[in-house]
Amino acid sequence: MKRLTQISIAALLMLSSSLLFARTGGYIPTPSAPILESSSYVLQDNTSGKIIVSQNADERVEPASLTKMMTVYAIDSEIAAGRLNPNDKVYISENAWRTEGSRTFVQVNTYVPIKELLKGVIIQSGNDASVALAEHVAGSEEAFAELMNHHAQRLGMNSSHFTNATGLPGPDHYTTASDMAILANALINDYPESYELYSKKTYTHNDIKQSNRNLLLWRDKSVDGIKTGHTDNAGYCLVASAQRDGMRLNAVVMGAANDGARIEQAQRLLNYGFRFYQTKSLLSAEQALTQARVYSGKQSIITAGILDDVFVTLPQGQINFLDTEISIDNNLRAPITMGQQIGTLRVTLDNEIILEQPVVALENVEKGGIFRRLMDSIKLFFKNIFSASSKAITERIQLADNN
Repeated sequence: MKRLTQISIAALLMLSSSLLFARTGGYIPTPSAPILESSSYVLQDNTSGKIIVSQNADERVEPASLTKMMTVYAIDSEIAAGRLNPNDKVYISENAWRTEGSRTFVQVNTYVPIKELLKGVIIQSGNDASVALAEHVAGSEEAFAELMNHHAQRLGMNSSHFTNATGLPGPDHYTTASDMAILANALINDYPESYELYSKKTYTHNDIKQSNRNLLLWRDKSVDGIKTGHTDNAGYCLVASAQRDGMRLNAVVMGAANDGARIEQAQRLLNYGFRFYQTKSLLSAEQALTQARVYSGKQSIITAGILDDVFVTLPQGQINFLDTEISIDNNLRAPITMGQQIGTLRVTLDNEIILEQPVVALENVEKGGIFRRLMDSIKLFFKNIFSASSKAITERIQLADNN
């Protein structure tokens, strides 16, 4: 069994922490999360992915017009891949023109640029614009739904299935609050240029001015998206995103009783998260965290770090008491490739693991010559024989506050 060298990197963000602990006798108390009357809901930090509040989050529900978030995501993916251009003209078929429900009021047998139809979908929740885009991309709405489901699976929305681009009811058209939170995160992070449209309060097409149905855009200046939805079976749904002091939270409310309820409940979730939680950057991608011994290589020392930025979301004050531990394989042998996992990063609070992440090699180490390999094999042989004297090395290092 491989022996691990434990290198403890602790005292993260310790400014004033001892004073805080002394004054409070521990962490700052965090009130219980709000209990909403909606069928399911989620509050998630957009950066760390931490779920702060959830209720029936994996319960299957109808997405209604929240479906259009995936419609737009699929279109954005096609644009990013170079298969579509925002200026491409889309033919408005009679099928698209006749689509029931909310409308952008596109005219049959006309051509409308993709970028204008996207505004109709995002701001006005236009079913006609959604169908027109689906037909343009895939030939039919049914074929476009296959593309939507492909992206859903790729994003990890494993409890969602789409049969249309609009959100009109169907027996095989469903999602969950958890999956909608995943999609909100992807929309914001993957295609920020399109996400800006979700903050627009009005849009005019064919001289018809319509307002965004997300009333939080008027009520809370920190809110800049995302989408409402409603059918008789789905109830009133809302995915809302807000940013305050560099922290972004996404609230998902499914099955509220009315428009006012979904707005009020999403607001409660957002206020709770911003008031009582904080998100901090702990470590940066490709930041050198430690060095490790390598055997049988052209070099004997390798630099280790992480591939992605590390963020944590915790109740106010608790971040000051985090410990970070890196476990590195104590018998590393060349060759080692840059990006190869050679250990594990663990962030803990009171010995409870908050997150784990691979520690990887930040450089290549090629095999050494035959003499080096022979000598290192001998060293490893005796090292393993006398493993009792080869105890784990523990070192506490204070990281600089990078916030």
